[in-house]
Amino acid sequence: MAAVLPVEGRRNVLVTSALPYVNNVPHLGNIIGCVLSADAFARYCRLRGHNVLYVCGTDEYGTATETKAMEEGSSPREICDKYHAIHKEVYEWFGISFDIFGRTSTPQQTEVCQEIFLKLLENNWLSENTMQQLYCNSCQRFLADRLVEGYCPTEGCNYDSARGDQCEKCGKLLNSTDLIDPKCKVCGSTPCVRDTDHLFLELPLLKEKLEKYINETSVAGSWSQNAIHATNAWLKEGLKPRCITRDLKWGVPVPHEKYKDKVFYVWFDAPIGYISITACYTPEWEKWWKNPENVELYQFMGKDNVPFHTVMFPSTLLGTGENWTFMKTISVTEYLNYESGKFSKTKGIGVFGNDAKATNIPPEVWRYYLLTNRPEASDTLFTWTDLQAKCNNELLNNLGNFINRVLSFIAKPEGTGYGSVVPDSPDADSHTLTQSLAETVGKLTDQYIDAMDKVKIKQGLKIAMAISSEGNAYLQESQFWKLYKQDPASCATVLKTSVGLVYLLACLLEPFMPTFSKEVLQQLNLCPQEHLSFCDEKRESEKAKRPWDLIPSGHRIGKPAPLFKGLENDAVKGLRDKFAGSQAERKLRTKVAAQLEATEI
Repeated sequence: MAAVLPVEGRRNVLVTSALPYVNNVPHLGNIIGCVLSADAFARYCRLRGHNVLYVCGTDEYGTATETKAMEEGSSPREICDKYHAIHKEVYEWFGISFDIFGRTSTPQQTEVCQEIFLKLLENNWLSENTMQQLYCNSCQRFLADRLVEGYCPTEGCNYDSARGDQCEKCGKLLNSTDLIDPKCKVCGSTPCVRDTDHLFLELPLLKEKLEKYINETSVAGSWSQNAIHATNAWLKEGLKPRCITRDLKWGVPVPHEKYKDKVFYVWFDAPIGYISITACYTPEWEKWWKNPENVELYQFMGKDNVPFHTVMFPSTLLGTGENWTFMKTISVTEYLNYESGKFSKTKGIGVFGNDAKATNIPPEVWRYYLLTNRPEASDTLFTWTDLQAKCNNELLNNLGNFINRVLSFIAKPEGTGYGSVVPDSPDADSHTLTQSLAETVGKLTDQYIDAMDKVKIKQGLKIAMAISSEGNAYLQESQFWKLYKQDPASCATVLKTSVGLVYLLACLLEPFMPTFSKEVLQQLNLCPQEHLSFCDEKRESEKAKRPWDLIPSGHRIGKPAPLFKGLENDAVKGLRDKFAGSQAERKLRTKVAAQLEATEI
């Protein structure tokens, strides 16, 4: 298949989601925080007729990988290969429509990263400095940030498991030497402080260029408020030179004689991964990444990633002096918390991607739940009872009920239905109830497009589901089952309008539930590619105002079937119990249960 490249005269949209660390299985918070949100937007942009490239991949260099390799007795490369495959499988199950899902441990990453570094060096944006770093005498090595844990020094926080680079609780970026009572994560001993030479990116010297970019783009690109707040907090605190090298082996080597035994710090090289992964996808990658006049860059991430994308990465690109495609819009999620606590990869708390697959709950239900529960303005809470309520009340009783009622009635034999053939509706333009519905649906469709254009994903989904609710109310108010005998013309209008709404819903909900959309189109006996495009040039969104015209009279539908299954109380209780505690505690429970079972036998 030919690579997707920017097209002159079309709206070219480059979508990225934050590159997930390769050191563990992604949990539901990771999935909604970056890849699923970006997927919904990328799918929507394709629905709008835009030219879209969606790029992601695993972030594979740095301490997190080395630490995991030590835990599992493997090499960093083996860890990367293992977890890259796991991530890829999880995202495929969730139906994520990457154009490429790559990785950062590639020759292209080394080449692009080193070229950018050399440009920064040439343009005098780098400095050398001696810094103090924690050194473990027992392990005989400098400890990278993620190999140290201690108490967070931030006033009012005091989190006891803060990492050497960032506190997971308050989000504050840290230096490992700032931690109170630090401990080596490898051996548990208390490290000492030693001097080591490193290279720094001079952020203070780039401040004027950076602030100009932020002030202009945050307005033009309608940055989310949490992104603006986090960025301004960084600027207000004052920019400081930021170290870009580390005393590690697993990373991109620094092309400098004095620092040839060091690698680039992961914050510096990871965002460059977007570019190198695109370079793996096409040798013409510069048409996407050095084409700001014709490409719009949308980036999706969790709130802990904001400063790396609004301050550090733009500063890096600005320092090269080259014509890069800079981020236009950033969409940031808060945290998705789990039941009574917090999702955590390091502690194994919550539902992970492979766990979701093992629940036998379809990916469409997970996608719907996570996107309706997307933590846009504040943290949100995952609970099993909420998942059950959304599945049963919104998907089964609202959406599934509406579609099944319409298609099942049309599929009934003539004399009780329409023999699977869509009827004519000659009086639709004069049918009062239908005209009222059409006006409402037209407005809702316009609101949906406006919300999704502004990357208000949760709102867009809510509006689409409101159309389903309007459809159910329309069926009830019309009492079509009585009209079939009493007023056949009105009944035909109601059913032809309703089957048009079914088609409209399949199109509007495709970005959120693509497999559901495909199944509905099959039940309508339409090809999966037969979507309304909602392209401005084609003005197809106007067709939503005349839903009775969306499916032609005489069209034969397929075989209706239930689209969703309800979640029973016992099943939900079993899932809550199964996923209680950490992964380690779950494994222990499973082991004990197996031993008890063996004893009974």
